[in-house]
Amino acid sequence: MAPVSVKRILISESVDPCCKKILQENGIEVTERHNMNKDDLLAQIKDYDGLVVRSATKVTADIINAASNLKIIGRAGTGVDNVDVDVATRKGIVVMNTPNGNTISAAELTCALVINLSRHVPQAVMSMKAENWDRKKFMGAELYGKTLAIIGLGRIGKEVATRMQSFGMRTIGYDPITPPEVSASWGVEQMSLEELWPQCDYITVHTPLMPSTTGLLNDASFAKCKKGVKVVNCARGGIIDEAALLRALESGQCGGAGLDVFMEEPPKEWALIKHPNVISCPHLGASTKEAQARCGQDIALQIVDMVKGKALVGTVNAQVLASTYRPDSQQWISLGEAMGRVLKACCTSKQPFSLVHITTLGECLKKSAGFLSSAAVIGLLTEGCENGPNLVNALPLAEETGITINKSHSDDTNLACKVEVSVNGSVFKALGSVQAGVPVLLELNDSVFWQPVPLSGNLLFFKATGSPQLLSSVTGVLAAAGVEMERFSASTAPGGDQWYCVGIPSRLADLSSLKSLVKDAVQLTV
Repeated sequence: MAPVSVKRILISESVDPCCKKILQENGIEVTERHNMNKDDLLAQIKDYDGLVVRSATKVTADIINAASNLKIIGRAGTGVDNVDVDVATRKGIVVMNTPNGNTISAAELTCALVINLSRHVPQAVMSMKAENWDRKKFMGAELYGKTLAIIGLGRIGKEVATRMQSFGMRTIGYDPITPPEVSASWGVEQMSLEELWPQCDYITVHTPLMPSTTGLLNDASFAKCKKGVKVVNCARGGIIDEAALLRALESGQCGGAGLDVFMEEPPKEWALIKHPNVISCPHLGASTKEAQARCGQDIALQIVDMVKGKALVGTVNAQVLASTYRPDSQQWISLGEAMGRVLKACCTSKQPFSLVHITTLGECLKKSAGFLSSAAVIGLLTEGCENGPNLVNALPLAEETGITINKSHSDDTNLACKVEVSVNGSVFKALGSVQAGVPVLLELNDSVFWQPVPLSGNLLFFKATGSPQLLSSVTGVLAAAGVEMERFSASTAPGGDQWYCVGIPSRLADLSSLKSLVKDAVQLTV
């Protein structure tokens, strides 16, 4: 992928000093302004190409829309629910997190809360500090032989499982993405939530906060659990319905809760936190020196790699970019954009495109349909698009304008890409490839060119019926306009209307004299 220009980055929260150091060592100017309020960020964000945050900064639609140059939002941590990812995507801004940075720290805190729930350690400590000696009040239970349900079997869920198994706990879990055979390899038996609820003695959640996980533990799910079940949340506030949890604690259906995260931080309602069977922390999951150093280092290195076109790690909204980091990807991206521009120019209808179909041909392009689709849409939408399409936002912008994107692949012996667009009942097609590092057009609307058309510079396409006089007539029109013909590509089929292409050093100011010789004529610069 071509390098991204990121010259100035704002760090709006306390991130490990190594983050700033790494960015500066790679030629990026860094400004640190901690504890910024929304108005400060709105006023300053327009001056920066990148923004690095933790969890306190709320990167809302207002802030993203106020950023005129922003290309990257880096979250030094895992969750990105403090970033409006949809708006960032539509603006073509990459949102990136550090998926591995705080894994161990969050897993260890989860295990600590499970252990403390079983033995009432925090409550016993506070009792001792009040000069009380009450051994009977804090009778606990062993973890050995108990069942721990892990909802969300990603990196953190896996680390929790392996640690709690060492206490002799049985680990079961639920995850709609992780294959059961994968979780089974590290000792977690997967099952449906309906099967899981009645079996568990402890529940810990490790999912992102989204509509499908909001209130995942609620009155109905607590009612299906064993009486006295204990729950832990070190993921995101809101996954456990806090009102339902308080009701379950008061009824005894829930025997205790370990909470590191809350729906509002800091909380405004304290009844849940003050319940005697609740132990809580002020969102400390990633608050270790090791995690902060790892997250700061990871986000800085990921940004540097993206800027230098080396690799793309941790992106949450631009997965299509991941396959563009191979040596020849930029030539294929250029091909896709150029073919989109050619088809747009050749389509005279003012109606919007309704369908774009991308077909990749050849084994090497099997995983390239994603970025080739985006590239073709960039070529089709470049003019008249407010945000300016790029590989991040091209497909969402196409969807907004009513364009359906279809992709397919053919195991052809030749490497090529076919783009077909439908508009107002008509279909326009182009077939292209990359030859010797140069994007070339092989066919246009079933017209096969004798010589591939290099897709660079000023190109003049016209459709006409082949005749011996055609080339000399076109040459004469160009000469009269003071324009020399640099190259000429004719189609192979004799007779009938065919497309031709002429390479010229500069665009013609007037096509009217040429149109007297041909049926359609368009020009573009690629």
